[in-house]
Amino acid sequence: MEYVRLDGDALTLVFALEQGGAADCVYLGARLPDGEGLAMLAAAGARGRHENQPDVPPRPGIWPRQGDGWQGTPAARFRRLSGEIITADFRLISWFHDGSELTCRFHDARAGLHLSTHWAIKASGAVVCLAEGWNESGEAIILEHIASLNLPIPSRFDSSTAFSGRWAGEMQETRQPIAPNGFARASAGGKPGFGGGNWLLLHAGDEVLGAHFASSADHETRIVCDNAGSGDGRAMLQMGAALAQGGQVIPPHGAFGGPPVVFALAPDRSALAQTFHRHLREAILPARAAWGPRKVHLNSWEALGFNLSEPALIALAEDAASLGIERFVLDDGWFGGRRDDTTSLGDWFVSPDVFPNGLGPLITRVHELGMDFGLWVEPEMVSPDSDLYRAHPDWCLHTEGRERPTMRGQLALDMARADVRDYLFARLDALLREYPIAYLKWDHNRDLFPSAPGQTEGFYALLDALRAAHPQVEIESCSSGGGRIDFGVLSRTHRVWPSDNNDAIERLRIIPAWSQFLPLEVLGSHVGPSPNPITGRRLAMDLRAKVAIFGHMGVEADPARMSEKERATLAAHIALYKDWRGVLHQGALHRLAHPDPDVTAMMVTHAGTALALAAQTAFSPVFDAAPVRLAGLDPDARYRVTLPEPWPPRAKHYLANPEQWREGLVLSGRALMTHGLALPLTHPETAWLIALEKLS
Repeated sequence: MEYVRLDGDALTLVFALEQGGAADCVYLGARLPDGEGLAMLAAAGARGRHENQPDVPPRPGIWPRQGDGWQGTPAARFRRLSGEIITADFRLISWFHDGSELTCRFHDARAGLHLSTHWAIKASGAVVCLAEGWNESGEAIILEHIASLNLPIPSRFDSSTAFSGRWAGEMQETRQPIAPNGFARASAGGKPGFGGGNWLLLHAGDEVLGAHFASSADHETRIVCDNAGSGDGRAMLQMGAALAQGGQVIPPHGAFGGPPVVFALAPDRSALAQTFHRHLREAILPARAAWGPRKVHLNSWEALGFNLSEPALIALAEDAASLGIERFVLDDGWFGGRRDDTTSLGDWFVSPDVFPNGLGPLITRVHELGMDFGLWVEPEMVSPDSDLYRAHPDWCLHTEGRERPTMRGQLALDMARADVRDYLFARLDALLREYPIAYLKWDHNRDLFPSAPGQTEGFYALLDALRAAHPQVEIESCSSGGGRIDFGVLSRTHRVWPSDNNDAIERLRIIPAWSQFLPLEVLGSHVGPSPNPITGRRLAMDLRAKVAIFGHMGVEADPARMSEKERATLAAHIALYKDWRGVLHQGALHRLAHPDPDVTAMMVTHAGTALALAAQTAFSPVFDAAPVRLAGLDPDARYRVTLPEPWPPRAKHYLANPEQWREGLVLSGRALMTHGLALPLTHPETAWLIALEKLS
């Protein structure tokens, strides 16, 4: 037996490797001291055989297999074209260790199969896991299942948090014990879906492990518990691609594998978020270090819908510029015969009915106003009532001889076809060459059925080609809101749309949930109208604007329908966002605990400054809400604390010593983190911003 350790700044993984046998992860935890006795560590965690185990108790390890007595789900399943199941008996034949990376190679000589698993602790502290293999036999086989990650869960983890949801209600957390019935979740719509099912948390007290299947493809996630006691008692976390029905045919001498899984371990949820954010910024987001300030958007949809005209859009742009907006985005309705949502998807030509002179005059005026221009597209879809569908009815996903059911009145194009991708690239490339378009809002409003292989790969290929041709264009991934958000799509785009629901109270749940994994600069966070078109709720501009600051700020409302007071309040908060976005989009995010469950609080620290948000959504049961305790500060340093204005209209009357708050209180980091700040958080729909500047 040989022992190998991988170290990150705060993390150690220890593997036990047996030539001709199994590979196991025997330690996953805080970084161990140099010189730790790895054999002794493994011995300290070893279990003796109990009465009802095989004579040689199986160790599922990091590549579990069936056939030696373990009764869980194998890491991979294969069958022959005849239907015969291949009971693979993978044995460790070699490994390669280099610093913080380990590759283990397994072989089943009888089946003619090789497999490799690769584990790497990145500079961010996140761990990336891959599985790949090849069929060395002379016959084709079928791969039915493969897990990119097979992680034996340390027994101290006793519960998990999964994420479920629906349209306009994404990322709802459900915590449950790691129990004998285990856990299983899969997507089947050709994308991750609104539930966020490819994100998972494991809990051991405050310590938390987060895992993510880093692809837009369908996925399978499961926790397999050792119910029968056939193994060593540990549960197994498995994450991988959900292959199409019937599996994937692997030709003779062909390769196979799956997208990566990323996981991270941290002492608490704030530290876990910071690790994932570092990983996104350093390794995923395209050229993140070169991004400029995240510009404030105005999207035309909530203001105008399909009622588009050049004069109306220019008037909207002028209103936007007067508020400090920096990017004007033209949403749906600009192309073909698209006067409602039943036609013209696929006909990506500027509509002469709406724009007799093309987009040029509108874009020219937008630029004169000091803004850049963005455009909505939904390239992967086609309307049955469109010139594209009439010319190429075979280009959509369909089953010959069967009906072609629509969703939202549209069909999905077969992105595995090169001719489909070539057409889409030609149309988008022509638009981007003809017009100075700085930003594409890329939507995807339909599940992919009937299912077909190659859709995610085709989507990625189109995005990659377009980005190579137009590297300066920013792209947002939207899928009726948060239906396709993952590290795979974020490696090709610059932001996501977390939800179609921009009700500020709903966003106080949705943004913290997404920010467990994603940094604020990629989370579109817009000020919506009041009443809100989805919830019907009426909310004051002060709350809507303060909540929108914590993200990539935008506006999805008509300034012409706002009162002068609302416009002034919105303009003031846009200016605040511009002052603070450098902190919010580079700093470390902290989740702030509060005893009132209706208070949501979070803060970002960066380079001696910090900005916090504390928001109350309900009517507090007490007049004097508990102080807001901050986090992430130097306990021995002194900070000047102010409350950026405008203050919440009703709550400001209950603020003690307002002039002193304007001048700033000077307190130690320790006092701010233990004693906290007593703010008026009694009334519903109240939010405060808290600004900090380190003095010494």
